[in-house]
Amino acid sequence: MTSRLSRKTAPLAVALITVTAAMTIQQPAHAAADRIRLGSTSDVSRASWNGPAFTMNGAGGVVAASMTRAIDDIRGGTGSIDVVVLSGSAPTSGSRTPECDTVMGLTGVNSCTTWTLTAAGDGNNGQVNTDVRNAEFVYFAGGDQCRYTAWKGTALEASVESVVAKGGGSGGGSAGHHINSPVVYDACNGSVTSAEALANPYDRSISFTTGMFQWANYGGVVNDSHFVTRDRMGRTMAFLARSVKDGLTTGGAAWGVGVEEGGGSLFVDRNGMATQYGKDAYVVLADHQPEQAVDRKPLTYSGFKIWRLTPGGTFDFKNRPTCGYYLRSVTNGVTDANLYNGTPVTDCGGPSGGTALTESEPNDTRDTADDATALSSPGTLTGSMKSTSDRDYFKVGLAAGQTATLNCAVPAAYDADVYLLDSAGSTLERSVNDGAGTDETLTFTRTASGTGTYYVDVEAYNGSGTATYTCTLTKS
Repeated sequence: MTSRLSRKTAPLAVALITVTAAMTIQQPAHAAADRIRLGSTSDVSRASWNGPAFTMNGAGGVVAASMTRAIDDIRGGTGSIDVVVLSGSAPTSGSRTPECDTVMGLTGVNSCTTWTLTAAGDGNNGQVNTDVRNAEFVYFAGGDQCRYTAWKGTALEASVESVVAKGGGSGGGSAGHHINSPVVYDACNGSVTSAEALANPYDRSISFTTGMFQWANYGGVVNDSHFVTRDRMGRTMAFLARSVKDGLTTGGAAWGVGVEEGGGSLFVDRNGMATQYGKDAYVVLADHQPEQAVDRKPLTYSGFKIWRLTPGGTFDFKNRPTCGYYLRSVTNGVTDANLYNGTPVTDCGGPSGGTALTESEPNDTRDTADDATALSSPGTLTGSMKSTSDRDYFKVGLAAGQTATLNCAVPAAYDADVYLLDSAGSTLERSVNDGAGTDETLTFTRTASGTGTYYVDVEAYNGSGTATYTCTLTKS
């Protein structure tokens, strides 16, 4: 359970805009349901959208950088969107619409409507559901996630899902971050600390809601917020052990996503690629049954795998990495030291990696790249330049401090160049030697913490043919 005290007063200029632009409609049948709309009184109408996109924030407020990314992704860089903010309680001081005050200052926003809903039955309010279905992004404010889980099975749950399904997005902060994971620590029996959860993973304050929002590429996840400041790694470990043991997730594994407050925000795009903004986030994996997780006994669990994401770091939820983590354990309720820092495992050979990967068309874009993240090191990437405009993309992963060296043997039939791109498509290194049959070589070292996703781009420069190029990728 988290507090709405983090919702900040908007600057005076925005407050004046709010006074002149806001339209307040009280619902007589549901006095608890309060509506304030800023911006245009008419909704945007468009045939298609480019999402989904998600923002997972460590505190209740909107983070402008990640929200801007979500807005731009959804609208495809053109036009504007409508946003709805859902809250289970009104702010205790300052602006009545702090989230919308921030949103309305961003490019590409047509309107922002705040709904304060304090009764479970408000999930079936007709005007609420009309506004949500007409929106392109739904933001859950901070507060009490137990109130949000009360909307499970109401029309509002389906309305939010319809926004994501049409290519819009969802997100939230603090309690709003919790509600956007498929396993929700709902705090309906009160909040729990790490010390309490580790001492008894079946403490009565630990309760979960499942079967609500199930976003693509985000399966098996339990979200947590205010992560480092409130020392919540321990309780997330207990949540994950419970999830595995009680079968709340599938495949014998559960994932935690803990985001720090103070501007921390994890943006997740339509392909499941996450980028961290502002402050750190942590992805925690429990991939086996706990050694001890029973009522009234302390937790014992060996080998939680933890990825630390610093601002700008990425994590691929669609193709989850098998390296780049550090290990921490819990023994009789006592955790290892240094939960929030560690030396990552750098042997990125996956369990089904193999030593070679042959291209499979189409692979001409980052979205259609062949996945080489599980390739053993050294491994080979092979393909051919089938036309003078052919481009072959391969996705690879690098842990902190890891160096990738790429040596490409190019056949005499054509001249090909090689590039290494970051997750956004920017060129980090290139090898563009002239002449058909001239080999290419490049090297890159990841200096950021955590694990990053990169793309090898082999491009036809002159000529084409079915002769095979062979690139040897070595990680050290």
